[in-house]
Amino acid sequence: MEYSEQKSIYTLQYLLLCLSSFLFSSSFNMLIPELPAYLSSLGGAEYKGLIIALFTLTAGISRPFSGKLTDKIGRVPIMAVGSLVCFVCGLLYPLLTSVAGFLFLRLTHGFSTGFKPTATAAYIADIIPKSRWGEAMGFHGLCFSIGMAVGPAIGSTITLYTSINVLFYVSSVFALLSIAIIFNMKETLADKQKFTPALLKIRKNEIINKQALPVFWVTLFSYVSYGTLITLIPDWSESIGIKNKGIFFMVFTLASITVRLFAGKVADKYGREPVLRVSLILLCISITWMAVWPTSMGLISGSILYGFATGTFSPAISAWAVDLSDEDKRGKSIATMYIALEAGIGLGALFAGYFFQDVISRIPYIFYGSAAINLVALAYLLNYMRIKKKKHYSV
Repeated sequence: MEYSEQKSIYTLQYLLLCLSSFLFSSSFNMLIPELPAYLSSLGGAEYKGLIIALFTLTAGISRPFSGKLTDKIGRVPIMAVGSLVCFVCGLLYPLLTSVAGFLFLRLTHGFSTGFKPTATAAYIADIIPKSRWGEAMGFHGLCFSIGMAVGPAIGSTITLYTSINVLFYVSSVFALLSIAIIFNMKETLADKQKFTPALLKIRKNEIINKQALPVFWVTLFSYVSYGTLITLIPDWSESIGIKNKGIFFMVFTLASITVRLFAGKVADKYGREPVLRVSLILLCISITWMAVWPTSMGLISGSILYGFATGTFSPAISAWAVDLSDEDKRGKSIATMYIALEAGIGLGALFAGYFFQDVISRIPYIFYGSAAINLVALAYLLNYMRIKKKKHYSV
């Protein structure tokens, strides 16, 4: 079901979807800056790299299932499952207070982002004309990013003035509100199937959509840096004198917000690949910038550059994933992109945790390594564009 291209894309249905994503994003992002210190208080300081790695592991594992189920039983129920996981985990964090219990919850919590964003992107592609996918993905990403910006700041403030258990409960409430909105939304998948356990059987050819392989590789290499940053920034911020560990996330997300909608429109007009090329260059510069300038000003200015880069990258890569897929494989194609995203974040977190070992002086060198991996994504994209151009001229 697609609306006429002459109509505004900002319908009540679309705006409610964006509001639900804002609440969902706020729910799990408000925990991020406080979890490293919380894990240390439980006696698990050496497992900091697993905070993000375990989360992204289950998110990545669940993508083939969420992609298939999104295309089979509908977008709305899969979105609801993702928010429901956030709600339940928020209630359980105060109860499971051992290191093992905490790590188990991080593993479980990852299913939330494995389900909701996949179905949401497919829902957007259903209700928005193809010529405006970049704009629609950009505005939705803006709403998701606002959650990423205010979530960590809210989380640090709540923990500072109350306790981390209150933070967990507030996270759960945000997820509950996200679910309430989803249940009032109209399903867009016309040919729905009833859920059966047989749908959970995933064959090899159902894991990755080969049409979206270029998206997979660019996303994988580019998101290693994000896994590195969200693992190290809390400790790095504290070491350079920034008490609120959510400041980096707030600044980079606000910077991302300022360019997302504009970047989506540019990607619709000039193509996905040129926009992705610019964003990958900015990613490399921003990460190197923070390593070269290890001060509070360097971190904040670097976070602004990083926000510009991710705000440009995200709507273009999402629209590109849909561009490359057949209509009946949209969920699978988007899931392919998110598998790469989660794998990249998880690898970045493991990479950072392995080399960091609570030695602050190592952080700049880890940033340099992340920038180098981003260059691999850029090299792949440039080669893809060269081959595509060569084929075009041959035809």
